[in-house]
Amino acid sequence: MESNFRLFGPAHLSILASIPAGAALLATVCRRRLGCARNVRYSLASFLTVNELIWYSYRLYHEGFRFPESLPLNLCDLTLWLTVFALFTLNPLAFEMAYFAGLGGSGMALLTPDLWAPFPSYPTVYFFLAHGTVVAAILMLVWSKMIAPRPGCVWRVFIVLNGYVAAVGTFNAIFRTNYIYLCRKPTGASLLDYLGPWPFYVLVGEVVAIAIFWLLWLPFRSRIRELSGRHRRSASPLV
Repeated sequence: MESNFRLFGPAHLSILASIPAGAALLATVCRRRLGCARNVRYSLASFLTVNELIWYSYRLYHEGFRFPESLPLNLCDLTLWLTVFALFTLNPLAFEMAYFAGLGGSGMALLTPDLWAPFPSYPTVYFFLAHGTVVAAILMLVWSKMIAPRPGCVWRVFIVLNGYVAAVGTFNAIFRTNYIYLCRKPTGASLLDYLGPWPFYVLVGEVVAIAIFWLLWLPFRSRIRELSGRHRRSASPLV
């Protein structure tokens, strides 16, 4: 099968616009009705879980279990389950990893989707539901002010994710797979097309990733500085 999806066409732009709009709506509900916040979190986490299990069942039915290429080892797979865990628990590290990998990775996947089936077949609908809900859930958590990244999160997440990438890269080398596109680029258009040939695009991708992480950290960095300044002023003795 081939995809007939038009990049940045009307359908694509509508999907992209609906994700932050849905996140903003949910965040508004959580801020105005505090009792709903947990229900919203749990509902999003449950939806992501059920949607992913249905996808696993669909692939198992149509393709069977194929080792080693059918494993959920891509970065977006990790991000989805981290998002589910963060929604259920508000765990700081899980949220930080989901925040940077989700907005940086799943966000990029939504901008340049690597689709292999016609639109709107189930595989393409699943792709946008999974990636879009991850991004919407992360934005909802941030905009509702339920949780925020902590100081030092950029390097902490970068190191942990690189450990995961190293493990997946070892798996690729042993079983000749291409998880996280470490061995070759996706067939569709993507940011990797501008980062040079293999293996340079992997190294340049590291630089791009850390730059994106810092950009995503900037809003929280200024907020933490402001809060620290207020704390110092309130704690200073009266003259």
